[in-house]
Amino acid sequence: MQQKLTIGMLSKQSAVKVETIRYYERSGLLPIPTRSASGYRYYDGEDVKRLRFIRRGRSLGFGLEEIRSLLQLADQPQQPCHEADQLVQAHLAEVDAKIRDLQAIRNVLEQLAGCQSQTAAHCRLLEALEERVCCSAR
Repeated sequence: MQQKLTIGMLSKQSAVKVETIRYYERSGLLPIPTRSASGYRYYDGEDVKRLRFIRRGRSLGFGLEEIRSLLQLADQPQQPCHEADQLVQAHLAEVDAKIRDLQAIRNVLEQLAGCQSQTAAHCRLLEALEERVCCSAR
């Protein structure tokens, strides 16, 4: 027989906050738990594994709907994994696009850094944000 876990115990073992656990229950990512006669939620080791799966998916940047699809695949291990691979490929393309965007931002910030002006009137960053060139073209 598996140990019954309270929501607090589940939270500690899965490293997922109690409110997030309740949200995942409401959204159907986590099965509705059994309840005691007094209304306490009881969970088991499978719930811990599922929450860790969700948490790891979130840490990799997958959205809840993507994680829902991955959970469905995980619940049916005999299914082919091409859907999971398609999700990974699409997500990888999104990550690459974000990296390119962040690199572009970094390049602009690098050009704006190191301003030697003593006053805000000639601050490189303020000039760039206001789309003006004050005293010298850079």
